Amino acid sequence: MTDRRRISSGSPYEPKIGFSRAVRAGDTVYVSGTVAWGEHGRLVGEGDVYAQAKQAISNIEEALIEAGASLSDIVQTRIYLTDISCLEEAARAHGEVFGQIRPASSIVEVSALAEPRMLVEIEAVAVI
Repeated sequence: MTDRRRISSGSPYEPKIGFSRAVRAGDTVYVSGTVAWGEHGRLVGEGDVYAQAKQAISNIEEALIEAGASLSDIVQTRIYLTDISCLEEAARAHGEVFGQIRPASSIVEVSALAEPRMLVEIEAVAVI
């Protein structure tokens, strides 16, 4: 089996649920669903899908860097929205970062995320 390295965000949910922010297995990094937590555990961009998506991507980037990867290594993203009518806002944030990288991607509507204030959650897979 390939060496496996876990990357933690320090979230209290990680040990409770039993997951890691990211896992590097060989040359692949899997980043768990990531929301807009900012400094001091505060949600960034309350009520603003664009701001939350930007923060989620920034949080993904932090995990990738710790795993020895970068945003340019991302080959797939999944964007979960609580309101699909906000698709353009999430897509704009995604496109600003991934417009040239162009990973495989899905955008889906979900009925809710872990907390009602969370509007968008993003997963990513990177290959180094």
